[in-house]
Amino acid sequence: MTIYRGRFAPSPTGPLHFGSLVSALASWLDARAHRGTWLVRIEDIDGPRTVPGAAESILETLARFGMVADEPPVWQSRRMPLYQQEFERMQSTGLVYPCGCTRKEIADSLVHAHARHTTLAYPGTCRNGLNGKPARAWRLRVPDGDAAIVTFDDRWQGPQTQNLATEVGDFVLRRADDQWAYQLAVVVDDVDQRITHIVRGADLLDSTARQIYLQQCLGVPTPSYLHVPVVTNADGEKLSKQTGALALDASRPLVALNEAALHLGLKLSGTAALSREAFYAEAIKAWSERVKR
Repeated sequence: MTIYRGRFAPSPTGPLHFGSLVSALASWLDARAHRGTWLVRIEDIDGPRTVPGAAESILETLARFGMVADEPPVWQSRRMPLYQQEFERMQSTGLVYPCGCTRKEIADSLVHAHARHTTLAYPGTCRNGLNGKPARAWRLRVPDGDAAIVTFDDRWQGPQTQNLATEVGDFVLRRADDQWAYQLAVVVDDVDQRITHIVRGADLLDSTARQIYLQQCLGVPTPSYLHVPVVTNADGEKLSKQTGALALDASRPLVALNEAALHLGLKLSGTAALSREAFYAEAIKAWSERVKR
């Protein structure tokens, strides 16, 4: 029997909202359907965006909704030496190099600059040296040609392909503000926590090829991925703290849980609204039938 270890990894930039609940519920149901272990990781690697007390609020809300981690939660901010260790290991291979470019310089150097979330495709300006500029960030060199094409089968979204060279470029591992980049931290944490299955929102689908490439560079296994549809607001934007998402009403968990299940396409009976126990019994069964692997 395959050992299953999944995780929910919220960023403590505010209280838990409905969009985050959908991701949490999907990861919880997948772990329970596989009779696996469910972990919670607080991704507070971005210090300037972290809100004091938000992590504790998130954990309390999850508990009110019936989702408690099977192992003690971990905080990224307490794991800096681990990121430094893996960064230095990749540095020793020659794949990591300093970059002196600003975001504006990168945009100006591209004929058709495009944004992938907040990241501009990098044209490789500093691949062969800083050209007299001071180092601002550190990047991971991606392959050229066919070797740059990463493919994987997402358990919800289906087959996926991304060309790292043309769609992303060499990407940042350590930012200009000396913060560790999300891509490095999440991969190192998943390896350290022995994560086998990653269930999260489809807004992170675009990051997956980079993370798979990082796993290859570190010589570690690639987890199974499943990206659920994101929740959007009335304007079609991803529901988030930046787009005005409201905190969950922890006094009525069953209402929000049933709405989250509906967003995930789970068909539950009226019994699921009677108690948390009844909800989870039905939801786990419906999830198993929906995903079927």
